[in-house]
Amino acid sequence: MKARTLKRDRVNIITLGCSKNMVDSEVLSGQLLANDIEVVHENKKLDHNIVVVNTCGFIDKAKEESINTILDQVELKRRGKLDKVYVTGCLSERYKNNLEAEIPEVDAYFGTMELPLILKQFEADYKSELIGERLLATPSHYAYLKISEGCNRTCAFCAIPLMRGQHTSRTIEDLVREAEGLVKKGVKEIMLIAQELTYYGLDIYKKRMLPDLLHRLADIQGLVWIRLHYAYPSKFPMEILDVMRERDNICKYLDMPLQHAANNMLKAMKRQITREEMEDLIQAIRERVPGICLRTTLIAGFPGETREDVEEMKRFLEKQRFDRVGIFTYSHEEGTSGYQLVDDVSMEEKELRAQEIMEVQQEISLEKNREKVGRIFKVLVDKKESGRYLGRTEFDSVEVDNEVVIHSSHKLPIGEFVHVRITKAYDYDLEGEVIENYHLL
Repeated sequence: MKARTLKRDRVNIITLGCSKNMVDSEVLSGQLLANDIEVVHENKKLDHNIVVVNTCGFIDKAKEESINTILDQVELKRRGKLDKVYVTGCLSERYKNNLEAEIPEVDAYFGTMELPLILKQFEADYKSELIGERLLATPSHYAYLKISEGCNRTCAFCAIPLMRGQHTSRTIEDLVREAEGLVKKGVKEIMLIAQELTYYGLDIYKKRMLPDLLHRLADIQGLVWIRLHYAYPSKFPMEILDVMRERDNICKYLDMPLQHAANNMLKAMKRQITREEMEDLIQAIRERVPGICLRTTLIAGFPGETREDVEEMKRFLEKQRFDRVGIFTYSHEEGTSGYQLVDDVSMEEKELRAQEIMEVQQEISLEKNREKVGRIFKVLVDKKESGRYLGRTEFDSVEVDNEVVIHSSHKLPIGEFVHVRITKAYDYDLEGEVIENYHLL
């Protein structure tokens, strides 16, 4: 046991939930490294002695996964495989007292904004001069850039403001400096993330500043793709689209969660927009940026949702023909205004409705993919898996969207761009062949 104490600490960070959590883990890693503490992400070798679990508390399934992960690490500690287990993130922010009572074997719990307190556990100092310095948990050719924290919206289903607080923007200067640093490390694609992108700047600049930020980021040499995630549809700032159209390195891609299509559901969800307004917005977006890829997410089974509401959502999808769609089943979250309503749709029915909606989208996705056969796309090579190269077009974000299976007669460098002629289309993926010397054609 004495020899164990002389061994240098090695910290493993396990990240659950969204990309915003991943960025938090990367920042923690950067701080630990700067304090000369060894750190790894999702370490499979089990050669670490300390674990930090960065939890998600968004919906029931995420909470269950977080709790199971904590229990797994506590069991390793009980068996002498770990010295310390720390827990941070959204679940810990929201349920700290409950967790301390139910799982006391954890050495300490921290909220979402308590990075300096975590560092104190390691007798490490928070280094403010390291703002923007991160140890990437993603492959080296792409990274997430969190432009703000928290959210001022009051959507009835969402507990994010309870866990992340009010909207707080980062300055343009800080974000440009961080993006420049990422590009110097080899990052070619940056995905802008926030709970609400379009609100960016209102708190510190007193006006929406996302268009200005985009112009500054687009000026960075070597930054090939800039991708936008999580834009709120109500009062959408159309100037964003002008920048997207003007700047070649801003992907013609927009992730805009709409959540529903029936007006009674949108009102109950407190979305501050009607179906008619959403349809006008979608049309305007497509007119301003021809060929744009629109991604949205929807919720099935919100309290009071009827079969007719589900049918309306399906008709909405058939009419609007989004390129990408994701769907959640409603999770009844305490502390939200939706929690005051009766959760009157069974989980089985929620799952059934979600499946029905995705079957509609599956057909749309297949039809849209078939339209790409024979066309040539610029593709970023993400990885080699089971002997196949996998990549993405500018119309696909990592993990949530289509992949392109790339056939090539020679070795392809991961993290580089190639031109691919699409030869086959599937429901959610494409297949194609590298076109040699395409730029000479």
